Amino acid sequence: MKERLQKVMARASAGSRRACEEFIRQGRVEVDGKTATLGQKADPSRQRIVFDGQPLSTPEPFMYIAIHKPRGVLAVSQDDRGRRTVRDLVPVKGHLYPVGRLDVTSEGLVLLTNDGGLANLLTHPRYGYSKEYQAYIVGHPSERTLEKWRRGVFLDGKKTAPADVSVLRNERDHTWIRLVLREGRKRQIRRVAAILHHPVQRLIRVRVGPVRLGNLKPGEWRHLSENELRKLKSGPQKAR
Repeated sequence: MKERLQKVMARASAGSRRACEEFIRQGRVEVDGKTATLGQKADPSRQRIVFDGQPLSTPEPFMYIAIHKPRGVLAVSQDDRGRRTVRDLVPVKGHLYPVGRLDVTSEGLVLLTNDGGLANLLTHPRYGYSKEYQAYIVGHPSERTLEKWRRGVFLDGKKTAPADVSVLRNERDHTWIRLVLREGRKRQIRRVAAILHHPVQRLIRVRVGPVRLGNLKPGEWRHLSENELRKLKSGPQKAR
């Protein structure tokens, strides 16, 4: 399958996609013996790609993984302070990185991939993939409070996007609520809950687009199914 040459090169660790575009502009890349041009597509499994006189290494196959991030684990690929990350929990070779963020005190579904195109699709605000959470909050919010949350609350001078918020069950001094968001501002749920005087005690992400946490226990992971991938790549309208 042909892909843009700079994408093929980036997957083969020749540099970032932008750097690879510049290498192509400089005439440092050949495909089947001819100098490549920017915008050209190539199939690395069937064509010979040469960069600075050396054959391009075989690009890593795309991988798509779902993991249940435990509390206390960072949703990053590596940490310069030696703290445990989601990448440490997935013992497979290759350059995998988490898509989006989930703060260290939260838990639940995190997607990892080496497919930059899909990562951009899932994280760019204009696509609006929904994410579903369950939050354990202090107290019992009134319907008026829930309606404020649904309509949006000002954070840093900007109102949050409308959200789906509903009560799952009440407990003695706490409430489990369900939230569906289509934006991902830093610590958004925790900050809004604090503003509304119902601090979050526990936060679990249970869905990203069509991908659900399901029965994965903390620290467990799995490969995404073909059906999940097809829905993810079809766009947010079919992925919710």
